[in-house]
Order: sequence, then C-alpha cells, then structure tokens
Amino acid sequence: MSHTAHIPSHRKPRRSASKMALRAGVAGGVLSTLAVAGAAGTANAAEPVTETIELPTLTADLSAQIAQSADATQQTADGYEARAQQEAAAVKAAKQATKDQKAAEKKAEAEKKAKAEAEAKRKEAQERAARATERTQLSTNSTPSGGSGGSGGGSSASNASNASAPSSGSVATVINFLKAQLGDAYVMGASGPNAWDCSSLVQAAFKQVNVDLPRVSQAQSTAGTPVSLSNIQPGDILYWGGAGSAYHVGVYIGNGQYLDAANPSKGVVIQDLSGYPASGAVRVL
Repeated sequence: MSHTAHIPSHRKPRRSASKMALRAGVAGGVLSTLAVAGAAGTANAAEPVTETIELPTLTADLSAQIAQSADATQQTADGYEARAQQEAAAVKAAKQATKDQKAAEKKAEAEKKAKAEAEAKRKEAQERAARATERTQLSTNSTPSGGSGGSGGGSSASNASNASAPSSGSVATVINFLKAQLGDAYVMGASGPNAWDCSSLVQAAFKQVNVDLPRVSQAQSTAGTPVSLSNIQPGDILYWGGAGSAYHVGVYIGNGQYLDAANPSKGVVIQDLSGYPASGAVRVL
C-alpha cells in the first residue's frame, strides 16, 4: 500500500467493471474505425480516382432527327446557291441585253447613214447625168449667130464688144468647153471636173487648145498681150483689178458677155459686161 493510501483525498476511486468494459468497447471501435480509414486512405493514395462521364447513347430516332436536320441544312444551302446562280445569270443577261440593244442601235444608225449617203449619191448621179445632157446640148448649139445681136457692151466697151465667137478653131474650142461647165459649183481652190474657181476654169479651158496658163488670177492677167477693152474679141481673158494683181478672171465669149466661175452663190455662169465691167484684158490666141 502506498504511503498516501490512508489519506482519502489521494485515493483514486475504483472504476466499475461496466464502465471499464464500455471504455474498452469504445476504444476498440475507434481503433477499428481508424484502421479502416487508414486502409482506405492507403488505397486512395495508391490508386487515384478518375471520374467518368457517360455520354448518352444515340438512339435510332435521334440519329434520324440528326440526319433530317443535316438534309434540311444542305437543302437550304443548295437553295441559296441556286438563287445566287439565278441572280448572277439575270445580271449577266441584262448586261448582254443592253449590249445587244446598243449594237442594234449602232447598226441601225449605220444603215440609216449608209442609206442617206446612197440616196445622196443617187441624186448627185442624176444631177450629173442631167447636167451632162445639158452640156451636150450646149456644145451642139454653141455656135453663135453673126451680127451685133445680144446685149450691149459695158461703159468701156466699143462696137468690138458685140463681136460673136467663131464657130470653129481654137477660140471656139475654148468657148465650147467653158459653156459645157455651166452650172458647175464655185469652190475656192477647186480644179474641176464639177467645181472650179475663176482661174482654174480659165486655165482648163485654154488647156483644151494646148495653151498652158498660170494657175492664179494675178499671173493670168499678164500672161498674154494686153488688149484695150474697146478692142476685145471672143476668147480674150478679162480680169478685174490691176494687171499682175488681179483678183478675178473670166473669158469674153462675144455679144457683150463673158463666162466665169463667179462666186459660191452663182457658180459657173454667163454674165453681161455692162453689169460688172472688167478692168483689163489680155489675148493669148
């Protein structure tokens, strides 16, 4: 016995057997729990836990729905593509139609122009034919009658101005050629066969008898022998302006008249000296 056993305050109370059994059971349960937890912890430490998510299994109905949805999507895409192709074709057709219309209009305009040109050429040919007929008649009837007929001479002309053109010879050839050009147009710088200016007509007329005259009025006014206006004869060259500086020429054809390419409004005509007296004359035949 302890030396303090006789002191009551130092004595430990005795535990009952039931309490000791209860504590032993509890302790055993705790130890068992810890052992199980330890074993589980060891197993968990040895093998990591992986969570597996199971996907739903595709059923036949779901597969059919997905296929139908895919078909619908493809049909929609095909529809958009077909519409796009139609719109592109429509735009292309519109452009082609516009191009064809412009080409047709251009062709119609060209045909209209060609028709107008053809009509103008036809009329011109008719006029030339009619003029050729008139020239033939003028050439046939170009021999003037003798005597002092016709209109009188100008203020500076004498009785010599009433002389008639000869019926044959070089002068007659010159005058016949000039009369054959009656009605032709006056065009500055033109040299025939249907349009003339004053000096080109005179030059062409004298070339018929192998007389080469200068081309311009100034030179033609001094090309031959000067002649007084009181002594002019058919075939003489008349000029207006100064000798060497003349601005117009014509040919005296007798009976107080001369023939010239007058101006754009008159063309080639026969005129009276009384209406437009010449400044001088030269003779080359």
